[in-house]
Amino acid sequence: MKTIKTASVSILVLMAMSFTSAFANQPHMQAALAHLREARASLQRAIPNKGGHRERAIDLVNRAIAEVEAGERYAR
Repeated sequence: MKTIKTASVSILVLMAMSFTSAFANQPHMQAALAHLREARASLQRAIPNKGGHRERAIDLVNRAIAEVEAGERYAR
């Protein structure tokens, strides 16, 4: 009986570990974050004569970065 209980606990621990790693590994979110950071860098290098649209785009990208980071934290 003790062996069955130990085996059951071991299986539950392994299952929990696999779910945790599945949620922690977010390749699409990580790729999106990298692309957003690249976009922000490009926008920051652009000449600022765009009628405020460049600045607004930078703000929106910063907000998108914050949302992706929040989503990754939530998934952990």
